[in-house]
Amino acid sequence: MKAKKSYGQHFLTSEVISERIANSLSLTATYNDVLEVGPGQGMLTKYLLEKPYNLKVVEADRDMVAHLNAHYPQLSPNIISEDFMKLRLEEVMGQNFAIIGNYPYNISSQIVFKMLECRQFVPEMVGMFQKEMAERIVAPPGNKTYGVISVLTQAFYDGKLLFNVKPGSFNPPPRVMSAVIRLTRKPDYETLGCDHKLFKTIVKLTFGQRRKMLRNTMKSLINDSEVLEMPIFKERPEQLSVQDFVGLANLVEKLRKEAE
Repeated sequence: MKAKKSYGQHFLTSEVISERIANSLSLTATYNDVLEVGPGQGMLTKYLLEKPYNLKVVEADRDMVAHLNAHYPQLSPNIISEDFMKLRLEEVMGQNFAIIGNYPYNISSQIVFKMLECRQFVPEMVGMFQKEMAERIVAPPGNKTYGVISVLTQAFYDGKLLFNVKPGSFNPPPRVMSAVIRLTRKPDYETLGCDHKLFKTIVKLTFGQRRKMLRNTMKSLINDSEVLEMPIFKERPEQLSVQDFVGLANLVEKLRKEAE
């Protein structure tokens, strides 16, 4: 079966890598249900089926669904033939589950953002990404790859790059290196410490012009010139930690209330 560019498919062919990914979930004592995204031909799936999970898979490609039904008949009742991005995850999976997969690279960042929207249900994620995207998700402040997805993910999850994967482990081989990361939800994920919508707005606003100092990018939210002379506004967004962005959100909210 040929991979389809429209689905961003690169089929994993390495047994060693597949088993290693399946063994990378670390919080299994806290949940019973696991959702695999984009199982394709089922290379990772067969190792997940050996685990004591209630495994469901979601696959948008009907040809792959037929392949899975034929080769893993025991999985048939738990194959969801849908677009992952359109699923209401809590309805399909319940209140507590992990997400895992060799993610289609063309929507890998969207998968992370969808997980963040459902973070109250997802204590852990393990996934294969393009190496550049994987590094961006777990990058610390001060790193040139640190950006919007880094801050928004790390506000709620601790990330770790587990291992790199060479192109030869796939068919067809991608033109780039890949990497597997694990995201584990923070114990205090419910208490970000600021208005989440405003936090997200500030992160996206400042990284939209990442080379500029915050005193220039945040003029649309703060019109007090004295406030904009505070040391933090002389920084660029990649130099700020998650807590720095929380502090900015609280400052903006405070100024708004004072202006009312």
